[in-house]
Amino acid sequence: MDKKVASLLSLCMKARKLAVGEHACEIALRNGGTKLVLIAEDASDNTKKKFTNKAFYYQVPVALYGSRDAISKAIGKENRVVVAVTDSGFADGLLNNMEVG
Repeated sequence: MDKKVASLLSLCMKARKLAVGEHACEIALRNGGTKLVLIAEDASDNTKKKFTNKAFYYQVPVALYGSRDAISKAIGKENRVVVAVTDSGFADGLLNNMEVG
């Protein structure tokens, strides 16, 4: 995972603009405040399909990026494969840095 992306994820977590884990991400998507769904590349196919479909339904961009270990380390939690960004500034920054990296 790119250093800049990990740093942005960490800042996003500290600012409480991140829903972490499958259940929290589902709720965030349903409530309409999600700007980006980030799924680990090594997540199960079922998890990838589930959140890709939900994000498509709610018209939220999805990014497959990094490993579960890299995402977990960046946010300071263990074994997380899905996070939902609830701030448009952080979401734009993450998307821009993922394209470059």
